[in-house]
Parts: sequence; C-alpha cells; structure tokens
Amino acid sequence: MNAVVFAVIVMLILSLLRVNVVFSLITGALVGGLIGGLGMDGTIAAFSEGVGGGANVALSYAMLGGFAVAVSSTGLPEALVAFVLKFIGNKEEARSKKLPKALILFVILIMACFSQNVIPVHIAFIPLLIPPLLKIMNELRIDRRLTASVLTFGLVTPYMLLPVGFGQIFHEIIATNVTDSGLEVAIDQVPGAMLLPAAGMLVGLLIAVFFTYRKPREYAESKLSTSGESEVSGPLYTNFGLITAGISIVAALAAQLLTDSMVFGALAGIVILYVFRAVRWSEADQLLTNGMRMMAFIGFVMIAASGFASVMGATGDVETLVQNSAAAIGGNKALGALLMLVVGLLVTMGIGSSFSTVPIIATIFVPLALELGFSPLATIALVGTAGALGDAGSPASDSTLGPTSGLNADGQHDHIWDTVVPTFLHYNIPVIIFGWIAAMTL
Repeated sequence: MNAVVFAVIVMLILSLLRVNVVFSLITGALVGGLIGGLGMDGTIAAFSEGVGGGANVALSYAMLGGFAVAVSSTGLPEALVAFVLKFIGNKEEARSKKLPKALILFVILIMACFSQNVIPVHIAFIPLLIPPLLKIMNELRIDRRLTASVLTFGLVTPYMLLPVGFGQIFHEIIATNVTDSGLEVAIDQVPGAMLLPAAGMLVGLLIAVFFTYRKPREYAESKLSTSGESEVSGPLYTNFGLITAGISIVAALAAQLLTDSMVFGALAGIVILYVFRAVRWSEADQLLTNGMRMMAFIGFVMIAASGFASVMGATGDVETLVQNSAAAIGGNKALGALLMLVVGLLVTMGIGSSFSTVPIIATIFVPLALELGFSPLATIALVGTAGALGDAGSPASDSTLGPTSGLNADGQHDHIWDTVVPTFLHYNIPVIIFGWIAAMTL
C-alpha cells in the first residue's frame, strides 16, 4: 500500500468519525511515515521540521481573529444587522421572501470571488464578514452548508479560471511546470483549458443552491459576543465607532496588499482601533485574546497539515504514487485521464494546497500525457484540474477552513460534516467529470 494513499485514508476516516482534525492529521502522518519506511524517529523528525511551515499561517489566523473581535466591539456587526433587518422586514416577512436570501448569498459569493482576483486578500474577509451575518442568516433559516459551498466556490473557481491575482500565480505555476516538463505552453492557454473544469465547479454550486440545500434549516437564535459567549443583546454603536471600524478594515486590507502578509494587515487594523480609542485599553487585551482563541483551532490544523505534508514528502511515495498510476494505464487514454485526476485529488487532499500539488505531479503527468497523445490544451487541463481537485473538500485546506472560521463563530457549524463533506461531494465529483471531458475533447 502506498504510504500517501494509506495516510490520507486514515486521516479522512478519523475525521469522518468526528475525531479531532489535528489528531487525525498527526495520526495519518505517523501511519504514513511508518509505512513509508521512515521509522518512528524519521517520521517525528520530518513532522517536526514541517510544522514550522504552518506557523505563519497559524499566526495570521490568530491575528485575524483578534482583529475581527476587536472590530465587532465597535458595534459594526449590530449596525449591519440592523440595516439588513430594516431592509428585509420582520422575521415572518423575511422567511416568506426569497430575495433577501438570494441577496445575502450573492454578496457572499461576490466577496469570495473578489478575494481571489480583484482584491486578493484570500480568506481574510471571512472572519469580518460572516459572523455579523449569522444572526440574519438564522432569521432567514439559510442552511450554513449552502453558505460554506458558496464560499468555497468563490475561493477556488476564480483562481482556476481567471489569470488575475491568485489566479495569475496558479496559471504561472501550471504553465512553467508544464513547459519545464517537456511541453512548451503559454500562460494565455491556461484559461481556455480550465474553462470546462471550472464549469464543473459551477454545476456543483447550482446543485447545492437549487437542490441539496434549498430547504430552510433551523439554528439557535444566538450570536458570538465580544466576550466569546452567546448573548441576546450586543453593544451599542455610534457613528464614530462605525467610521473607525471602516477605516481600520481599509487599513488592514491596504497593509496586507502592501506587505503580502495577513499578520501585518491585521496588526494595522488593530493599531487604528487603538489609536482612535474605538477599543478601550482596559478591554483590548481580553478582546484580542478571545479573538485569537476563536481562530486557534484553525491555526493548529494548518500547523498539523504542514507537518503531514512534510512527512508525505519525506517518504518519497508521492512520486511513487504518480509513477505507479502511470504504469497501470497501459496506453489507455480514457483510463489515463481518470487516474491522473484521482491521483491529483489524493495528493491535494493530503497536502492541502493545489498550488503545491502542480509541481509534484507535472513532472510525470506531462510526459505521460504526451505519450498517450493528449494535446497541449488537454495536458494543461489534466495538470491544472488534478492540482485544483481536493482543494475543496480537504480538511486541511484554506478553502474549507476559511468558511468554517466564520460559520462556526457561534458553535453551530461542524468543520467536517458541514463544510468538508458538502464541498467534497458538490465540487470534486463534477470537476473530475468535467476535467475528464476536457482532457478527452480538447
């Protein structure tokens, strides 16, 4: 049994059994390392070396959590809730209207898409935008699994298709690695090759919106307060507090774009709130601590995922998995396309990053695709789709951890069963189908 396959299966089974994701990742890494021949000492050494790679992401999440709770103390969430409730009317009227539900989901979708291309802040907007909307979403009985699907679509599809922002980075990685592996391609060929796989994401979203999660779902009428506990009424807000909150958010986004760091972006926003005294000095420490505590789980998942990926790389079985799959194809073009996509899914779900998967698989996939007679566009589609598969549906991916960080602010959204499983089923299955079609027709 390939160590990577076994480790990913162990990690996924434990996660589905509601075992803590961090524990599942560590256990999967240990099992994979032992099967891969690293031994106990080698596995621990590889894992320990890898966890450092997730430290920056974990600190980013902690700072964003602190900033989000600090902003909420200004009364901005309450102002947002009051504005939207005024627009949609009372609870009984809201429940009978489909427009407010569609409007909220559309705004969330646009923000998620913009976060990848127009204003490339990635998931930094989620802890600021989603928690204040939870009360309204509860009033409208919007299924949070649907919201998670909308967010993940917006976090993944734009970089797959559009060569702007994070999409430009992803397309450059594909074009560079395909060219370096023996097939010269241009970056402007990538959008056309990824059009059908991106259409698979759209099909998954439409199924989630109009079929799977269209029915109302009840949630307790509570919200996360600045102290981290559920309460009925929130802090009062003033015009000064709202203006300061707006300035701090703009400052945070600007600083993140300038420094390319979510840590310093959140720091800039917090400093603005301090300087203008929108946050009381006596409360500041407690607010930031509560915010960091809210995001601590995701930070630990990212640290454990980095260690998991390090162990998988140290076993050498990622390359072996790709090579064995190539050997099993035996000249069958249709089977070859399917196996390449499945291997990409397994690798990305283990590593948690589509951007890191492409360089690993391109060195084997490109020569194999040429041998099987795939066109340049079909080869790009295979490599790009295999890399993107698993970003949605991975327990350790930003595209699932980000939505959970906002939707679980009041403790009513499970990471595995409410984010990971829905996004896996709605996106990976149609993307495999559409990616296969692209490979066979382009």
